[in-house]
Amino acid sequence: MKSSPLWTRDFLIVAGVNFLLALVFYMLIVVVGAYAIEAYGSSLSEAGLVAGIFVIGTLSGRLVIGQLIDVIGRKRTLIAGTAAFALTTCLYFLSDSVSTLIIVRFLHGAALGVGSTAAGTAVAHIIPPDRKAEGIGHFSLSTTLSSAIGPFLGLWLLQHASFDWIFACSLAVSVIGLLAATRLQVPELEAAHRAMRGFEFSFGRLLERRAVPVAVVAFMAGLCYASVLAFINVYAVELDLVTAASFFFIVYSAVVLLSRPWTGRLMDRKGSNVVVFPCCILLALGLVLLANVQSAVMLLAAAALIGLGFGNLQSVFYAVAVKVVTPQRMGLATSTFFIFLDASLGFGPYLLGLAISQIGYRNLYWAMAALAVLCMGAFYLLHGRHVARLRAADGH
Repeated sequence: MKSSPLWTRDFLIVAGVNFLLALVFYMLIVVVGAYAIEAYGSSLSEAGLVAGIFVIGTLSGRLVIGQLIDVIGRKRTLIAGTAAFALTTCLYFLSDSVSTLIIVRFLHGAALGVGSTAAGTAVAHIIPPDRKAEGIGHFSLSTTLSSAIGPFLGLWLLQHASFDWIFACSLAVSVIGLLAATRLQVPELEAAHRAMRGFEFSFGRLLERRAVPVAVVAFMAGLCYASVLAFINVYAVELDLVTAASFFFIVYSAVVLLSRPWTGRLMDRKGSNVVVFPCCILLALGLVLLANVQSAVMLLAAAALIGLGFGNLQSVFYAVAVKVVTPQRMGLATSTFFIFLDASLGFGPYLLGLAISQIGYRNLYWAMAALAVLCMGAFYLLHGRHVARLRAADGH
């Protein structure tokens, strides 16, 4: 049977919007700490807060918007999120102290939470059901690309232009994202259905119950990646491998770009277990290699293994989160998944930093390798043992 088309106009638009939103985030995350220190004479801890408060804002935006997307409308929510993202980018020009910069970062993060959750929900409805995992894998590459290009662009601008120019470039990218969002066509719930659902704020409705199990496993895997994302450069200094470390995320991104289309198709055909268990092993092997690294080749080999592992786990877990719910609940499922993932990447570095002071970098990566193995058991208990039944119910 012929597969439904995936690379449609609307798929490309929503992937492009997601790329532009994430590009601004990654472009600013590498320079905003230096900006706080240079412009306002902030301490290192204050600079860290300026960088990290963005994630708290993103979590807040996701918590609120997850249950509102289908009430407001998917396209309207995306336009509102991208518009708010552009407007809050303007606020960097008005900031005059560390305190106001922290507020701006929080609001900017909340806008990203709204916009990226809306984009993730929209794409889940645009992708054909028989190509869900493959499509989400391709869509997630937009974030992978931005995570490679954004930091490079931000650091290049930091060396060749003023902070105002960096903020101006961020604003230009944000406006392009907003304009692209207005061109999107996405399936919506009928107006009568939206009105019937209404909105009732309660803690129990902030999360999609069926998506929580796989989101918990994503949180565990996210901690493994947070240990790499936050500390690989400092670890490389200790090992005298700084030059090799500068290529770490380039290798990571390249491996993810090459492997995700294949793993997405494999999940659609064979189920999530066939992808998740090998990827957990690859992630664990990459972390073991990182714990024992002695050369540049070993460091970059670890990057490749971690890319094959976590880089594919992230998209597979996301695909599972939206496949286990009804179409009307995909918005809340998307929000739930990214709340857990953002929490691991946002709060993980602080918690892991406390551990490093006690056990050191090598022992930390050994511990994270053990956690990656535990992800296999957790996934099986929380979802994997039900895969055969769920696939039978879907007609696979």
